[in-house]
Amino acid sequence: MIKLLIADNHPIIRKGLEHLFSASSDIKIVGSVNDGDDILDFVKNNDVDIILTEVDFPKLNGLTVLRYLKKDYPNVKTLIFSGQPEEVYGINAIKAGASGFISKSVNIITINEAILKVHEGGIYLSDALTQQLAFGAKSNKSGSFYKKLSTRESEVLKLLTIGRKNKEISKELNINEKTVSTYKARLMRKLKVTNLVDLVNQAKLSAEL
Repeated sequence: MIKLLIADNHPIIRKGLEHLFSASSDIKIVGSVNDGDDILDFVKNNDVDIILTEVDFPKLNGLTVLRYLKKDYPNVKTLIFSGQPEEVYGINAIKAGASGFISKSVNIITINEAILKVHEGGIYLSDALTQQLAFGAKSNKSGSFYKKLSTRESEVLKLLTIGRKNKEISKELNINEKTVSTYKARLMRKLKVTNLVDLVNQAKLSAEL
């Protein structure tokens, strides 16, 4: 029986998944939490095989959580379940330590298949993104841009777009403020902007293309 932890800051998502898996003979939900801090607290005190988690949390974003899990709980596998674009966050999530990325637009059968595949040691991505990676096909503009970012740059950009200040970012990512400023400067060069407002607006625009 696969021990599954659900992490999402929307109660209706958590309750819906709990209901969908309640009759499963392969998957048992062992917990349900609503932010990144709670994920780390839960795995510290409970036996978990796979975490099905959102990447967008008000506290401790999903990419940062992946970094901690990869370091401290390497046997726990993580499957990102998000409404964010896969072409934007899928690759960086894998780089950060995730075993797969599922869009919230998929059906329950796909979620179940993804969990089983990850449990067996595989990596789950959509067929479209898998083909892009396999054949080197060009993705859309947002995908091309985000592939050029390191995982840490993606983390900083994500936090900037939700309004985090340098001090807050340095605390959440456990880096100093000067390093945050360095990442901001790199991001501005890559997005060809000269100020924070344009950086955030361009990032949001890229994600919507």
